[in-house]
Amino acid sequence: MPLPKAELHLHIEGTLEPELAFELAARNGVELAYADTDELREAYRFQDLQSFLNLYYELMAVLRTERDFEDLANAYLARAAAQGVRHAEIFFDPQAHLARGLTMGTVVEGLWRALGRSEENHGVSTRLILCFLRDESAESALETLRAARPYLDRITGIGLDSAEVGHPPVKFREVYEAAAALGLRRVAHAGEEGPPEYITEALDVLGVERVDHGLRCMEDPALVERLVRERIPLTLCPLSNVRLRAVDNLADHPLPAMLDAGLLCTVNSDDPAYFGGYADDNFRAVDETLGLGEDRLRELARNSFLASFLEDDEERRAHCLAEVADYVF
Repeated sequence: MPLPKAELHLHIEGTLEPELAFELAARNGVELAYADTDELREAYRFQDLQSFLNLYYELMAVLRTERDFEDLANAYLARAAAQGVRHAEIFFDPQAHLARGLTMGTVVEGLWRALGRSEENHGVSTRLILCFLRDESAESALETLRAARPYLDRITGIGLDSAEVGHPPVKFREVYEAAAALGLRRVAHAGEEGPPEYITEALDVLGVERVDHGLRCMEDPALVERLVRERIPLTLCPLSNVRLRAVDNLADHPLPAMLDAGLLCTVNSDDPAYFGGYADDNFRAVDETLGLGEDRLRELARNSFLASFLEDDEERRAHCLAEVADYVF
């Protein structure tokens, strides 16, 4: 049985496996530009973040109904449970679906049909985080937050994703202030392909409680000291970093140095259908390549629960932390 862990950086649209994409395409009468699943998997050989995003948005066309989103979420949750995930904080990108003519209700209600029963059906507790696309306008983000207001009983927080360079966090100051006023938790992608300054800006301007990716913090020693001092979690995605060329190969990943520096790092899968690995696949890859060892792996698993938004269920967090402590490798 894999090491118990929480997954805090997971885009539900990025769990769309080729087999499910073809199944949903057939169900909804959508014609894909690929002959079969093998040809589609071959298209997953990305050169950079933008080439990945192009395919990512293209394949979203197969998601049309509540049932589609329910099936997508259930497929992920089953895989996550098999990989030792006890708690998942799941990102979704409503703007990409609203732009295709879907309603916020179709997306949220569909996902919730799976997430609302996840602990019972899969043993995985969940939280839902609405992400804004940073290459869309700030006005669009505000409109999206307004559209989400009827569903805030099901949405724990907000995030910021998609193409990072050229879209600094300050662009979204107003929508983050509005979300904070609504009591939503705040995270943001920063320091993946963008500079360390984006991490600082996400903290100071957006008030984020957790930084998604954040690996480029290592270029700024003062920032590292601050992240350690303030115990700001970082949700790293090692296999994603390799696939999108944030690092040349896994052996070059700064994770060991980040842990040595005292950073509160977690390991996650990001868009696992596209990047070749779910949560435990990432754990095993960094262990095998970077030689982390049992103590470091246990630290990463413990960090994942400490960094989670489980303040409203401390009993579950304590139970999961006890599982990590008692785990036998």
